[in-house]
Amino acid sequence: MARLLDEQNLFNLTNELSKTYFQKPFKHTIKYNNRLRTTGGRYIPTLKTIEINPKYVLEMTQEHLIGIIKHELCHYHLHIEGKNFRDNDTDFITLINKIGAPKYCQPLPSSMKRYIYMCKKCKLEYKRKRRVNVKKYKCGRCFEEITFIRIENE
Repeated sequence: MARLLDEQNLFNLTNELSKTYFQKPFKHTIKYNNRLRTTGGRYIPTLKTIEINPKYVLEMTQEHLIGIIKHELCHYHLHIEGKNFRDNDTDFITLINKIGAPKYCQPLPSSMKRYIYMCKKCKLEYKRKRRVNVKKYKCGRCFEEITFIRIENE
């Protein structure tokens, strides 16, 4: 399992990537935000701040972190230059393709869980991403009750 970089080392990595891929230094703030749930990072234009989801650092590889930082640096540098910096803007898409940054980050392994249910009569297994109310739903094959079995990670 990986360790979190302290914020100074995170800044140094970001600055190094900025100089390598954009030939410009990163002059503002990058920090962790524990409240991010569904994204690897975000750029806040009003603060000129990049926020990184620490779960991606802990659960994914260094290459994923670098990809997230490169993606957010695209937003940052386009914003600083006064160009269109939103995810679906042509300037942004052209830049991420040029430097090889990902458009989206992969889902976290910890979020890839499945709820396993089974029919009490015919033993048919159901795998669901969300919880199911077993009092409300019946087996699709024999119309008997289903029961919760376990949660598994993919």
